[in-house]
Amino acid sequence: MNRRHFLHAALGSTGLALASNPLWAAMSHGKHAAHASGTPAMPLKMAPENISLLPVEALPAGNPHAILFRLPNLSPKPAVVAATITAEPFEAELIPGKKTVVWAYNRSIPGPLIEAFEGDTVEIRFVNKLAQASTVHWHGMPVPADQDGNPQDAVPAGGERLYRFTLPLGSAGTYWYHPHPHGDTPEQVYRGLAGLFIVRAKNDVLAHLPEQHLVISDLRLASDGSIPDNNMNDWMNGREGQFTLVNGQREPVITVGDPQRWRIWNACSARYLRLAIPGRKIILVGSDGGLLERAQEMDELLLAPGERTEWIVAGPAGAVSLMALAYDRSKMGKVAPERDIKLASIQFTQDSVAKLPERLRTLPPKIKPVAKKRVVFSEIMSMEGGQHSMQFLVNGKSYDMQRVDLNSRLGDTELWEIVNDSHMDHPFHIHGTQFEVIDTTLKGKTTLAPWRAYKDTFNLKPYQSARILITQQHRGLRMFHCHILEHEGQGMMGQVLVK
Repeated sequence: MNRRHFLHAALGSTGLALASNPLWAAMSHGKHAAHASGTPAMPLKMAPENISLLPVEALPAGNPHAILFRLPNLSPKPAVVAATITAEPFEAELIPGKKTVVWAYNRSIPGPLIEAFEGDTVEIRFVNKLAQASTVHWHGMPVPADQDGNPQDAVPAGGERLYRFTLPLGSAGTYWYHPHPHGDTPEQVYRGLAGLFIVRAKNDVLAHLPEQHLVISDLRLASDGSIPDNNMNDWMNGREGQFTLVNGQREPVITVGDPQRWRIWNACSARYLRLAIPGRKIILVGSDGGLLERAQEMDELLLAPGERTEWIVAGPAGAVSLMALAYDRSKMGKVAPERDIKLASIQFTQDSVAKLPERLRTLPPKIKPVAKKRVVFSEIMSMEGGQHSMQFLVNGKSYDMQRVDLNSRLGDTELWEIVNDSHMDHPFHIHGTQFEVIDTTLKGKTTLAPWRAYKDTFNLKPYQSARILITQQHRGLRMFHCHILEHEGQGMMGQVLVK
């Protein structure tokens, strides 16, 4: 019996076997269930599978593309960016006539955009007005470990702290920030907590182009307008809402005249975005960690949860659509078939041609690694005792905040083999640094990376492996994990100590 059939049979049409399992259900003696290989955060709250949801059409479509709210810089000093972000619940009218309690930074969905230049010092005061502890993780950014919002550094409910770091040269790129408290990250993100961060280079060859920012997220709303808890399917596969939004809007209209530079974020908890503009080519110029060396032309691009990309978008004149094409990531259990989703309408008002320099950036030569490491993502499913259980593991263990899984030395370049030894896609993410993918191997075939790029998040298909070059430039404890947030929250995370 294959895995999907196994899970369908185990759960049945109602999923009662899973709901009755202590691994998944609320525990009377505490919030988190434990097992022999660690202490994963398990769900306390579980929504039923058949909860009534609003139809997608309940959210109006076709409004002009919204501009992100930029966080004002309050510092009078040059080369210093200072501001306050506050996480708090508030009541918003997302659907006309219905009130929804969301959790947001500075009452903004998406959260505010922070902008800085390489070399700037960033000072962000974080105020936590949630009823839960929280942190701010600066996803992909090369910040010191004690400033990176690790689960060990949670800010208590009602508390605050100052995050302070300096952005090194070479760190220009498209980043974001979101909570990272142990166990509560999935809920805090799906209720709205995520913001954006752009680090700009002072010698950016594309700085003359106008920019559009597209933050793609999804949202689930019950028929009464509330945001429901995760259900059993969400904890298995990762949460996907019925609304897929761009800058908080359903199918906005994006106007393009002269060539534009687009920065695109996949800020979804688990949704994969197979992006395409049917009938047009994508001109890829940047990845997680900034510009590529040369522009690349393609028909589509897969963006896993947590990944970012930069495009150049130009004419000819006419109306087209930005699509998220169907992508099968081998979900478990009884799930609906994948489908194409229209993300936005694009109106090209004139014919235009992007004129780009042959070289966008020169990456430094690859450094020969001095150490090797292996990281394996895996899942364990069992029907022992007639009950279904599941674990999401790294190197055979569930995440333990007190355990160091790997050790690295400051400044050493290492060759990591990251392996997906499971039946579904998992995006690998590491904190505090970028890496370069050397090659991937699937079904015995090894394929070189098609171009050089700096990444901090990389998708692994079932039974695929990748070799990456990675160097940590700050001492301290770093997380590495699956960026499907429900999988991370249930144990698919490890820790590397940089000495």
